[in-house]
Amino acid sequence: MLRLTSHRPLIRMASLTAIIGLVVLGSPQAHADGMNAQAAPMPAGEAGTKAMTNDRETVEQRITKLHADLKITAAEEPKWAMVAQAMRDNAAAMESLVATKRAQAGQDMTALDDLMTYQTFAQAHVDGLKKLTVAFKSLYESMSDADKKNADAVFQASSHEATSSHS
Repeated sequence: MLRLTSHRPLIRMASLTAIIGLVVLGSPQAHADGMNAQAAPMPAGEAGTKAMTNDRETVEQRITKLHADLKITAAEEPKWAMVAQAMRDNAAAMESLVATKRAQAGQDMTALDDLMTYQTFAQAHVDGLKKLTVAFKSLYESMSDADKKNADAVFQASSHEATSSHS
């Protein structure tokens, strides 16, 4: 029998990182849903595959939406490609981490294990944010003032969306 308490650090991580992870790594809730998918009566391996597919679709949808919201021009496409790749790489890194932690979730976790798990996810988000920031900085600096204002508004709206959906 799967114990709900074994998922506590992963669910808490999903809630706490929603604010910083919305654009960076895709929806943290998708990762929590992937963790919870294991409780559904599916053949072994199918839940993990389904969660990873859903995460990949989610990051691709987020990339497409952000591309449209930022109104990326043909001249900006090469720099945008680096941003999109950083988002994909970050999502893949998180998928791998979730899969690793999911495999360990059935084990009894101590308070220290709980904190270490949270630290691992938080560090993955920080690392992903650093990679995305480098790629986005190049794109942002090449934008016109009007496009920068638009980008500022897009990111501000995303931040407000994450805050209001998880308060």
